[in-house]
Amino acid sequence: MSPREDDSADDATQQRGGIADNLAAVHGHIAAAAQAVGRAPDSVTLVAVGKLHPRQAIEAALRAGQRVFGENRVQEAQGKFPPLRAEHPDIALHLIGPLQSNKVRDAVALFDVIETVDRPKLARALATEMERTGRRPDCFIQINTGEEPQKAGVMPREADAFIALAREELGLPIAGLMCIPPIEEEPAMHFALLSKIAARNGLSALSMGMSGDYEAAIRFGATHVRVGTAIFGARPVPT
Repeated sequence: MSPREDDSADDATQQRGGIADNLAAVHGHIAAAAQAVGRAPDSVTLVAVGKLHPRQAIEAALRAGQRVFGENRVQEAQGKFPPLRAEHPDIALHLIGPLQSNKVRDAVALFDVIETVDRPKLARALATEMERTGRRPDCFIQINTGEEPQKAGVMPREADAFIALAREELGLPIAGLMCIPPIEEEPAMHFALLSKIAARNGLSALSMGMSGDYEAAIRFGATHVRVGTAIFGARPVPT
């Protein structure tokens, strides 16, 4: 083996160990945050976000026992997860990025949970595809809690009507709500708002909280936290 190959093997071993250690630390923080508010640690699902990270990083997380993953783009997930699922059929895959209507067929076929249902056109396309295939991944409705014009999501004032459309008229399997608070604002008030909307609509699942604020999200009832950087490190620069 050449010195360069030695270096590559060492780097891979360090990455595997680092990801395993990071996962253990995040699970510890989740447990502590849940117990602090009288919740069971297993009431929170860790969604490990592999955006832009290579398949080898996902494999390291799998070896450490992680089985729930999130991806932002349908195409990227298509390139990474089919071979991984052949080896690990218990993987659960969440779509956590925007979904274009022309990718609905691929998304329904690949993902177990679609967290970013955010407009009537998309909801109708999902309902049509689920009816066609019989495959019904759970759906979360994305709420734009900060009412940011550049960000996807249903406005809070329109949330009740959209939830009713998706769940009652279209028959989508709506499991809960998701939000991404504005970067420059205290996330707690956004988590509280999402929790309030979910409660009045009888929805129990809340996907909220990322690497920098997932512990706060758990205090406000998060059932799913989407953590990437704290597990996998800084994202590679896209080429």
